[in-house]
Amino acid sequence: MNINVKYRNIIYAFLMAFCMSFFISFILVSINRGYDHGFLSTWLKTWSQAFICAFFGAYFFPRVIQQIMRRISFVEKPLMIEIDSLVREKDN
Repeated sequence: MNINVKYRNIIYAFLMAFCMSFFISFILVSINRGYDHGFLSTWLKTWSQAFICAFFGAYFFPRVIQQIMRRISFVEKPLMIEIDSLVREKDN
């Protein structure tokens, strides 16, 4: 399937929102209501509402989070084995 690259972010947001809202709404309705005769209709109504919220979140939040992540400086802490080898090298 070939799709123009300009649609990448919106397709990503759609798929993430679809999967996450589907899964989370199913679990929450199962926990809160149980599996009775109205489960399917309740879950589909809840899922459709959750999908709308999740889509906008999945579309806009990554941009904001990426800007925040660019400001954070990540440093890898050396492993104990690496520290021991550095100490041995200094002793020699």
